[in-house]
Amino acid sequence: MAMPGLRLTAIVAAVCMVLALATLNNVCANEGVVRIVVLGDSFVAGYGVPAADAFPVKLEHALTARGQSVEVVNAGIAGDTAAMGLARLSQAVTDDTDAVILELGTNDMLMGLEPNVTRTALSAILSNLESRRTTVLLCGVRTRAPFRSEYKSAFAAMFSGLASEYNVLFYPAFDAAFVDDAQLKQPDGLHPTAAGIEAVVTHILPKVEALIDRARHRDR
Repeated sequence: MAMPGLRLTAIVAAVCMVLALATLNNVCANEGVVRIVVLGDSFVAGYGVPAADAFPVKLEHALTARGQSVEVVNAGIAGDTAAMGLARLSQAVTDDTDAVILELGTNDMLMGLEPNVTRTALSAILSNLESRRTTVLLCGVRTRAPFRSEYKSAFAAMFSGLASEYNVLFYPAFDAAFVDDAQLKQPDGLHPTAAGIEAVVTHILPKVEALIDRARHRDR
């Protein structure tokens, strides 16, 4: 007479085991290493500083110190415009990438390109990453280039508009932490020193952690 009860107990135990394994697998997937590619220009490439002081290296160290399991890849090339970044997108951002920090547009401004030209290239990058379900943090730029305020405002509006259109995380100005502080800039008055890069990492860290959280919970 005890057999039905034993069978029921065995079935319940088996179901619980299956559910526990499924939960464990999900936890392991969520806690795996998040691969972040930093696609940008000289600001992230490490121009004028030792390789160990480049933004992606410093960012990975800071995230690791906060208990994050990440790999941050440096895909910055000095002199790149948004169009140049688009041209090398498939090579720079491979299919095993979980998230992208997109930092392009500074050289477009320095060259005096129209904001719509930059917008077209950035939109194409964002559209490609969206189709691949890759999480994105889009960075704008303030740069002290000698252009009229209307030009800079048009770029600022372009960056924020793209962030809204593609529903990506947004950091309004990658260079905000050093652009107004001569002590944090190299003699060229444009690029950050190692200390300037540390300042960027400190300021942008909360946004990057939000990026990681999105990447861990995205649907593939």
